[in-house]
Amino acid sequence: MNLKFLTIALMSTLICRICQAQKNAEGVIEDFKPSPLNQPFQEFPQVNSQGYARFRIKAPQSDSIRVSLGLGGQGGTRLTKGSDGFFTGTTSGPMDEGFHYYHVTIDGGTFNDPGALNFYGSTRWESGIEIPAHDAAFYALKDVPHGHVE
Repeated sequence: MNLKFLTIALMSTLICRICQAQKNAEGVIEDFKPSPLNQPFQEFPQVNSQGYARFRIKAPQSDSIRVSLGLGGQGGTRLTKGSDGFFTGTTSGPMDEGFHYYHVTIDGGTFNDPGALNFYGSTRWESGIEIPAHDAAFYALKDVPHGHVE
């Protein structure tokens, strides 16, 4: 009897934990802004205040596009094709603050994102995206009174 009760209690706890761990796509705030590391005059990739990244790439004759970046090696972000020939997608979860290397896989070939600046790292040139830190204003240069030394 005790073993059966313990098993049911353990399974209930496990199921509750799994349900809590599910990502809520509805909770993504739509305040996306262009990444500070974009090519001049490019709107994508974009980042929001929660740390999600959104990508948009024009490839009208392609069948599939995947963006490979951090997120614990979850296989990347698959972009969905729109009727206008643009592939668009948002990361499945928020990314850590700071700089991230990434590349784009288009129909099996590996390329850099045409909308982002490229950086040398991971033994090759790759695209880069910056997720702004929430405490960036604290470290920013500010005009402060310096006083007078005599």
